[in-house]
Amino acid sequence: MRRVRYSVAMSLDGYISGPKGEIDWIVIDPEMDFGALMGAFDTVLLGRRTWEMSRGHGSGGMPGMRAYVCSRTLGQDDIGDATLVRDPATTIGELKQAPGKDIWLFGGGTLFRSVLDLGLVDAVEVAVIPVLLGGGVPLLPPGGSRVTLSLTRHRIYPTTGTVSLEYVPVAGNATRRKR
Repeated sequence: MRRVRYSVAMSLDGYISGPKGEIDWIVIDPEMDFGALMGAFDTVLLGRRTWEMSRGHGSGGMPGMRAYVCSRTLGQDDIGDATLVRDPATTIGELKQAPGKDIWLFGGGTLFRSVLDLGLVDAVEVAVIPVLLGGGVPLLPPGGSRVTLSLTRHRIYPTTGTVSLEYVPVAGNATRRKR
């Protein structure tokens, strides 16, 4: 079965973008294999705000991937060749059952919270960048239930000081709100 993986960069103080949505603080470590990361996915899930930020790049900025945009306000005409998702639980359930590579949950913290609350996140992969932003978009907005995670892998990148952490939700976490 395909996995839904939330793979994201985060500041040391817990933000995935700055107060104005800026991501210029994300350093690219020369040892990170982005080709392998991108090659693990053929589908990307984006929230409305992330889609709007990246829409000029085609397929949500992810060439070669099928894009699904979760939004209550956009229409299909607003997102071009991407697929509009109004019911994430049903759509993600169907995608997980379909053949293909893993699914990249690329949307921001709000989409992450929604999909996590549905019990549909299979992996949380965070690259902690050594910068303190002091504010911005949090990794996980307040609300929802507590989810216990188990560390499956970690790596330190000495050149940039980035720390990569990979977790899976622990079995027994209660299924959160149903939408």
